[in-house]
Amino acid sequence: MIHGFQSRHWDFSFRPWKLTATNTHIMKSVDLEKLTDELHLLSLPEMMFGDNVLRIQHGSGFGIEFSATDALRCVNNYQGMLKVACAEEWQENRTEGGHSKEVIKPYDWTFTTDYKETLLGESLKLKVVSTTDHMKLKAREQIKFFEDVLLFEDELHDHGVSSLSMKIRVMPSSFFLLLRFFLRINGVLIRMNDMRLHHETDKTYMLREYTSRERRIANLMHAPPSLFTELNEISQYLSIKEAVCEKLIFPGRIHQNAADLQANAPVEGIECHA
Repeated sequence: MIHGFQSRHWDFSFRPWKLTATNTHIMKSVDLEKLTDELHLLSLPEMMFGDNVLRIQHGSGFGIEFSATDALRCVNNYQGMLKVACAEEWQENRTEGGHSKEVIKPYDWTFTTDYKETLLGESLKLKVVSTTDHMKLKAREQIKFFEDVLLFEDELHDHGVSSLSMKIRVMPSSFFLLLRFFLRINGVLIRMNDMRLHHETDKTYMLREYTSRERRIANLMHAPPSLFTELNEISQYLSIKEAVCEKLIFPGRIHQNAADLQANAPVEGIECHA
């Protein structure tokens, strides 16, 4: 971790919602070993922030949460053909060959995940349905709360990077969240899985857009290499492999008294615990 890093925990209340964000240190080795066995993976990312979390919960109990552990549960160890082919190409681009056996192990050594969120609530839960609606963010508003949370990162033995992070900002009339998985294998491939979530306070649903992009480095000759580390810029050069728009609809009873909840809830409040 960066020298002088200090763990912090935020509780931010806005309308009927409570947002909890925790940024803390990487997991200890003994906890990593236990989690590796639990997830049935041969290894975990070098920097695993297992205690980092972002939670958005409604006063009625339902909500969503984001964690590194749940994200790694979505790593598919059985879609190995493309991964192995990519690993072989990666090996060919290496100047030393000391990790050949390690690279072709039957697991996703890139930690690619299509994780979107973890639904919270027992009797009340969000319902996910398909939609043709698209996000239309309003004109720029004052940002009441912002946080950037890193869930995991791995440098792939100094031959690239695999990371999962999220950012959230809360405005007076809405909140917006970006969960991003980013993979760069030097000389081989760039991949980006983005999940965007938007909720307007007068709506009884959240709008979710998931987009998966990737492109081989050999097909990025028209993109300056300096952009390979600029995530927002390089995304424009990647090919869309999957794009899904969905609504996360609030439980039925919330539709009936949403106006009351909005009217009676406190507008905002924030607490920070270092």
